[in-house]
Amino acid sequence: MKPAIAFFDFDGTITHRDTLFEIIRFQKGDAALYAGLAFLAPALVMMKCKLISKQKGKEIVLRHFFKGMPIEEFRDKCAAFCRDALPGMIRENAQQEIQQHLKKGNRVVVVTASAQEWVKPWAECMGIECIGTQLEVINAKVTGRIQGINCNGEEKVRRIRQQYDLPTYGDIYAYGDTNGDKPMLQMATFGYFRKF
Repeated sequence: MKPAIAFFDFDGTITHRDTLFEIIRFQKGDAALYAGLAFLAPALVMMKCKLISKQKGKEIVLRHFFKGMPIEEFRDKCAAFCRDALPGMIRENAQQEIQQHLKKGNRVVVVTASAQEWVKPWAECMGIECIGTQLEVINAKVTGRIQGINCNGEEKVRRIRQQYDLPTYGDIYAYGDTNGDKPMLQMATFGYFRKF
């Protein structure tokens, strides 16, 4: 009997809210977050209205808050976020579902548009794997740009197929909560939309 594999979206599926703004709040504080959002409001509106892509909008936010930050400092603060803040944002029933898969011996992978830096440490503590958006780093500093393509929509499926030989698995489970997760759900034997 082939083993099963389960793919979980992160923001809004495993968590109660989007973690991009929460990592900014954690690293920079409330005042910097709100001032930055006020400054970036025109770009965020353009992204919401689909005048610029989600990737472009995300890069504008990342550049504003993190451009030039040493990558080791950024990673250290992301690890602290995973340890100190993220547990309070996790949906209990999503965590239980992950645990059920692990008990059955299923492989579990978080597939997220969020940067790996602030999701992977939590995933590793849970004993699961992580595919996430990769941030560009030049001269050991965060540039605020995304390396490659934002891990959303069809890119989630491409990255999954790149890293996992799906025919070697039996049932494939997928969990998501937005249109950006639907290609991943359609790829699965069992796709769950907004289950939690």
